[in-house]
Amino acid sequence: MDSQEKMNESQGMYLLELLQVLVKRKMQIIKICSIAVAASVVYSLALPNIYSATAKVLPPQKDSGGGLSTLLGQAGGLAGLAAGGLGGGSELYLGILKSRSVSDAVVQRLDLVKVYKAKNPEAARAKLEAAVKVQAGKDGIISIVAQDKDPRRSALLANTLVAELAKTTVRLNLSKAGTERLFLEKRLDFVKRDLKAAEDSLKAFAQTNKLIQPDSQAKASIEGIARIKAELASNEVRLAVLNTQQTEHSPEIKAAKSGINQLKDELRALAGNGVGGEGIPSIGNVPGVGLEYSRKLRELKTQEAIFEQLTKQYEVAKLNEAKDSSSFQILDEAVVPMNKSAPKRALIVVLTAVSAFFVSIFVIFVQESLSKMSEEHRRNIKRQALALKSPDC
Repeated sequence: MDSQEKMNESQGMYLLELLQVLVKRKMQIIKICSIAVAASVVYSLALPNIYSATAKVLPPQKDSGGGLSTLLGQAGGLAGLAAGGLGGGSELYLGILKSRSVSDAVVQRLDLVKVYKAKNPEAARAKLEAAVKVQAGKDGIISIVAQDKDPRRSALLANTLVAELAKTTVRLNLSKAGTERLFLEKRLDFVKRDLKAAEDSLKAFAQTNKLIQPDSQAKASIEGIARIKAELASNEVRLAVLNTQQTEHSPEIKAAKSGINQLKDELRALAGNGVGGEGIPSIGNVPGVGLEYSRKLRELKTQEAIFEQLTKQYEVAKLNEAKDSSSFQILDEAVVPMNKSAPKRALIVVLTAVSAFFVSIFVIFVQESLSKMSEEHRRNIKRQALALKSPDC
């Protein structure tokens, strides 16, 4: 207990000595803090006001399966692709906003090289990227926050970014739709020739042999095979388009291949034991002339079904290409801010005052230690300092 009491007493005396030092040099603490606060006030007042303007956009949401998308989906694989437009969610639009092409367009449109007094467009682009912050919330809404010394320019920056985003999405949508339209145009040319050849062949064969129509069961079988082949051709065209846009490991490509394999299985089941795997069991015993007529009729109906599907898809692709509006919605346009967002002058002064207080305490304790140092100890310190400065060392 005696040792514990002595320890407590020594600690109390040490704290008392510290307080005495603080009281003795209080004016020095006040001077240091006052000078620091005054300097921080001058510095914060010299800082220019920064204004922030915010624009908000809503990327296209995933379709729930109704409306126009459902109707277009009934037209076939490519129609569904054309109806989709530019998807990808918030990440895609964030990437577009941060792209060099959009930044360069804003720099050129607002003449930011002159505004920022930059050496070149690249330097202006770097300052623009530092002045603009884009982020997506959990709700998917994208916020575009632009900062500038001029409140009007901050709003102009945010709204110009939104305008350039709209232009870029329109251009990308049109490019995608144009590629699909050109692909379908070429495919339709081949199908038209095949359809005309099938019509001419059936007409010539019927006139030469003076045939009547096959019975209703044979016609139903032919139409069933024609329907499956038309759907198979449509899915193959859709797979060809997807192969130009995605890798073979894409879930959409795998699903398309699976659908094609199922249709081929159904076609083989209907085909039975016919020639080349495409005969019609219900009319397998039809005389040679009637069987040949059925084959030609089947080919004609197949080409008609393919032509109908591709025509629908082609019209949808043209409609999608003709669209001239972006696929996102502007929730809030940026307005000219009334109040500054930075600098936080009061916070600067408070933090400076707190830092100066602790620095002044450190300084006075160092000074107090030096004042109590013996003369011999001082001389030793000076000799060591001179030795460190000597070139021989």
